[in-house]
Amino acid sequence: MTTEQSGATGDRSGADPQPADAPAGGKPRAGRPRASSTATTAARDRPAPAAGDEHDSAPTAGTDDVARTATGEDDRAADLDSAAASKDEPGDDQEATASTDKAANDQNATAGTDKPGDDTSEGGADGTDSADQADGTDGDEPADRWTAFGPAPEPVLGRARRAARAVGRFLVHEWTLAAVATLALAAAMTWPTLRYPRYTLPQDYWDPSLQAWQMAWSGHILRTDPAMLWHSNTFFPENWSFAFSDTLLGYAPAGLIGVGPEQAVLRYNIMFVLAHALAAFGAYALARQLGAGRIGGAVAGVSFAYAPWLLAQAGHLHIISNGGIPLALAMLARGHGWSLRHGYRPRRRHAGWAFAGWLVAAWQLSLGFGIGLPFAYLLAGVGLVSVVLWFVRRRRVKRPFGRRLFLADLAGALVFAAVGGLLAIPFFKVAEMHPNAARTLGEIQLYSPPGSGFFTAPAESRVWGELHEGARAVLPWHPEMTLLPGFALYALAAGGLFFSVWRVRHRLFLLAGVLVTMALAMGTRFLGGRFTYVPLFDYLPGWNGLRTPGRMMLWTTLLLGLLAAGAVTAFCMRVRELAAERVPPWPGPWLRLATLVPLALVLVEGLNVTPHPVVPQQPAAMRSVDGPMLVLPSSQNLDQPVMLWSTDRFQRMVNGGSGFTPDSQAQVRDAAVSFPDYASVDYLRRIGVKNVVVLRDELGGTPWEGMLDRPVEGLGVTREQVGEAVVFRL
Repeated sequence: MTTEQSGATGDRSGADPQPADAPAGGKPRAGRPRASSTATTAARDRPAPAAGDEHDSAPTAGTDDVARTATGEDDRAADLDSAAASKDEPGDDQEATASTDKAANDQNATAGTDKPGDDTSEGGADGTDSADQADGTDGDEPADRWTAFGPAPEPVLGRARRAARAVGRFLVHEWTLAAVATLALAAAMTWPTLRYPRYTLPQDYWDPSLQAWQMAWSGHILRTDPAMLWHSNTFFPENWSFAFSDTLLGYAPAGLIGVGPEQAVLRYNIMFVLAHALAAFGAYALARQLGAGRIGGAVAGVSFAYAPWLLAQAGHLHIISNGGIPLALAMLARGHGWSLRHGYRPRRRHAGWAFAGWLVAAWQLSLGFGIGLPFAYLLAGVGLVSVVLWFVRRRRVKRPFGRRLFLADLAGALVFAAVGGLLAIPFFKVAEMHPNAARTLGEIQLYSPPGSGFFTAPAESRVWGELHEGARAVLPWHPEMTLLPGFALYALAAGGLFFSVWRVRHRLFLLAGVLVTMALAMGTRFLGGRFTYVPLFDYLPGWNGLRTPGRMMLWTTLLLGLLAAGAVTAFCMRVRELAAERVPPWPGPWLRLATLVPLALVLVEGLNVTPHPVVPQQPAAMRSVDGPMLVLPSSQNLDQPVMLWSTDRFQRMVNGGSGFTPDSQAQVRDAAVSFPDYASVDYLRRIGVKNVVVLRDELGGTPWEGMLDRPVEGLGVTREQVGEAVVFRL
């Protein structure tokens, strides 16, 4: 029996017919397209064979079978797609993905789509088609003339070209462009920070000097003696002195690079710019994950990083370093497959992103509890709600969060809790040893801003600074009470309540968050704080260590930015709809510019006139005199540059500046007012001080003015001039 007769017989017996070009096993050869409907019609239009010519009638029947086979395969592929889609339910994690992949593989196997260049698709042992051999044609000419219209096989790229393509895709990826844009924007918006980065500091050289020393100390001690991390070279003879204020410990890797005051100042300025970039990038990532468009996400990022009220915090790197908060929230939302706009999508869950979000949150906490503590309590509240949902949903849906995601959350939460607990131990030690370090409600009231602070900009604002000078004058402590997030941001957020891509209930939730955080930012000014700040102060561990309630404005700004992002995204969608109605359907330059107006308005309000004073030069004595030592004159502000000067040798010294003054340091300052005399010299010797360095140029207007005129005979003290300083060796 011939091949054609065998196929005809098989068709009558109910067997599944195969295309003429299919090799043994039922798979069509790769690169050979199935018979199209046009080919089937052409075959049917051929002249009818003579009656009784069974041999010639077989090809017509075979062509019809090819068409029916192709149609059946398409139907089966569609059924497999539907089956894969139906298996994607909220309770599935990896199972749904595996089912979809299996269905896709079955479909490819049915359709016979092999990879280009797969030698196994060839039917004949000598390299010729089995179909060509079956119909008697040689392998040099195709059996089906319609194959000339088939797609050409994709070229096989070499390793170099594949690498070049991968690099090109990376460079034009959205997140690469976003990172580069936020870095460039940070350098421009913080200018002239990077103009003289070794010699100037933003805003003033007091708190920035302290924080430059903190990064230098953490890097130095981790490199030399990690066990002494919390017992710094300052505030001699006190222990746990590194925990007297927020530590910026998360920046310790940067502290490993470079030694000395100039390197410390350079490091501070670089981290200052990078902190702004991370804040903008993190808020952009969060808005995009929640469902905002690119321009809407940019508005959220810029408003969060460059809000006018943050200009007053330019000297507080631990407040500027807030980008880990929105970035961690974005990663956690991505890992759990959740967005504000699209809701919960189990297919998009990813345990790795969730675990990375917990790590970023732990890193953010290591920068300081000033803004890290409210963030920790927020994550604890979200985690509690998630656990309740897990117990509720697991009765209806098997593993509603997925096993891998649950384990990632468990491990990540344990890491976060461990980091927070270990960091809290030194601070609890300090609170136990120094009761005066704890804040009181009276101190909180001193720093609590009135409602007018939300509409008052700091002096560092280029746009509103001079205009709001009168409003600042009536504020008791305007550096912590000028809390304007931006009038453009207020307007965009208000518009987002009525015109937005977010659902109405989500807009109301964001509005409630704005109002609650604003009430907390007012401290005791809102209803005396009885129902807002005071309960947190009394009952939440660690909350009584927060001195300035106004820094809760950080959360208000983030929520306002998300409301604004929803409005801007809806506006951009409407512009695209209008553009689609044009002929040709491209937006004109004015329409394109209109979508950037909200971003430009928010950005302009973030422009600054922040001063960048030159850091006092390190005295030569600080490079040669050993400790323990005392540098005079001494005070909260004067001691902070002295800490920076010690980054060459980190010799032990009584000097130090922080959020409070230890009793031992206050006693040393009081005893040293009469230095040099018998009582002061004897006291300093008893506590272990060996050298006293007097800065001649700093004595004017201090209690130590005129001390260099006092005699030292009979005290057993030697005196020598070292540069501009006078050194007394005890």
